[in-house]
Amino acid sequence: MADSPAFVWLCEQLQEQTRLDRIEVRGTVRIALKLGGFDPERVRAAQMRVVIERVLPRELVARGVDDAEALCRRLGASLPMEDDARPRESAPDVFGRLSGAPRTIPGDE
Repeated sequence: MADSPAFVWLCEQLQEQTRLDRIEVRGTVRIALKLGGFDPERVRAAQMRVVIERVLPRELVARGVDDAEALCRRLGASLPMEDDARPRESAPDVFGRLSGAPRTIPGDE
């Protein structure tokens, strides 16, 4: 499965606006998402905004990014919200994902 549009957008922005390379950026964003309980393939823009505001600044500071708080405020404010039209996950799907339970695909049961 491909990474979500919000994940791709954030990685591109961080690569342009920091000294981190592609691998460092993607790894940092994946760690921030994991700490927030989200998956890079399924994270929605609204969820990503929360991660950008609450988790990512600390991860960027740990990697030597100057003024990480201000950068994250700018990124959170400019994050495109268009992917929020996708169907939402159900509560059991979210809790199953967080618990590490294997995913079921409709029709494959």
